[in-house]
Amino acid sequence: MTTRYARQIILPEVGEAGQAKLASSWVLVVGAGGLGCPVLQYLAAAGVGRITIVDHDHVDESNLHRQPLYRTTDIGQLKVEVAKQALEVLNPFVVVDARAISLDPAAAKDLVRDADVIVDAADSIAVTYILSDACKAAGKPLVSASCVGLKGYVGAFCADAPSYRSVFPDIPQNLGSCGTLGVLGSVVGVLGGLQAQMVLAVILGLDPSPLGQLVSVDLQKLEFGGFSFQDAPDPAGFAPPFIASSDVTADDIVFELRSLDEVSVSPFPQARRATADTIVERSRDISHSSRIVLCCRSGLRAWRAASLLRDQGHQKLALVAMGDSNEVCPQSV
Repeated sequence: MTTRYARQIILPEVGEAGQAKLASSWVLVVGAGGLGCPVLQYLAAAGVGRITIVDHDHVDESNLHRQPLYRTTDIGQLKVEVAKQALEVLNPFVVVDARAISLDPAAAKDLVRDADVIVDAADSIAVTYILSDACKAAGKPLVSASCVGLKGYVGAFCADAPSYRSVFPDIPQNLGSCGTLGVLGSVVGVLGGLQAQMVLAVILGLDPSPLGQLVSVDLQKLEFGGFSFQDAPDPAGFAPPFIASSDVTADDIVFELRSLDEVSVSPFPQARRATADTIVERSRDISHSSRIVLCCRSGLRAWRAASLLRDQGHQKLALVAMGDSNEVCPQSV
């Protein structure tokens, strides 16, 4: 056992005591794609004692150029099951939990409560905010990354640092994904490696701590940047929460923002159809005392619609991100 970790135990920043910390730690990794693959490999190889993987997705041929945990023969299989088998071969002393589930706020609360460090490796802005809210409430550290094209960033939030909402109080108006804008496999490898390093630094208690730090990467220009957000204030004002679809009640006013082409029948019987352009007109008869729930695929349209309703005086607002089905889903990068 000692031989396996000899090259890191010899480091003064690790030692026998640090290796014991790693062995007793539990890390939750949400997303087993381009970012998740290097995170999982490096954490397992370093001897993190328990790793929980959350991803509902199956291996697709388009994943293989940037997700080296998977092989051509794995196409069609659940990512979490393939990843679990690969990590157990890599390091049989690590306990790996595979959760092929969709992540919603209720699931996030339970999963975050049990883990020591949480990794956001999902290509979903809704999942990022859901995890940040859950980590802030539980006082747990969140290491989150995003990567598109040849650029990306990684930061360590919550616990003793401000939350993701403190740094990014508003969802960007124009969000891209690797599915629409593309991504180079080596770039997600670099960002995923940085995520793994931040997780290990948090567990080992390295000084300075990565908590409250964001590192940006532009690998076209070979430039690294970043900043400290340790003094970022809590977001004030508009911050509608993401909720689980199971949290929607019969008393809620629900607007389905997905088109008929996206979903012919809303999972919410009382749902009204609208778009961000028509939401104000469609909501003129709604009392400000009623909770309005806005539902879309990624959460972006719901956020925009909520911003418009806030300007009309509505304060009781909630968002549901349905993913590619009628459930909230992390999409692995």
